[in-house]
Amino acid sequence: MSDFDLDLRNAEEQMEEDGIAGDVVLGILDGETDPDEWIRNVDAGNVLVLAIEGDLNVLASGFAREIKDMGGELMHFRKFLVVSPPDVEIDRSRL
Repeated sequence: MSDFDLDLRNAEEQMEEDGIAGDVVLGILDGETDPDEWIRNVDAGNVLVLAIEGDLNVLASGFAREIKDMGGELMHFRKFLVVSPPDVEIDRSRL
């Protein structure tokens, strides 16, 4: 056997916590939810997948610019609006 000194008991403490944090939040974009709630969710690191019920331009006007200004992304995909926080890229390469 070799002299390989690996202390796994303390490994978790040594790991960096730079990983992706947040949730995927499903919702309905119909004008019922305060736009600030969508902004807070994205600011907290969550990805939004919102079913669009109505005119997307009107429904997203209360939060789209602020999301983009903070570095997030928005993408209309089929009948959904996908909104990601900064540092989470929406991969469009398979569309």
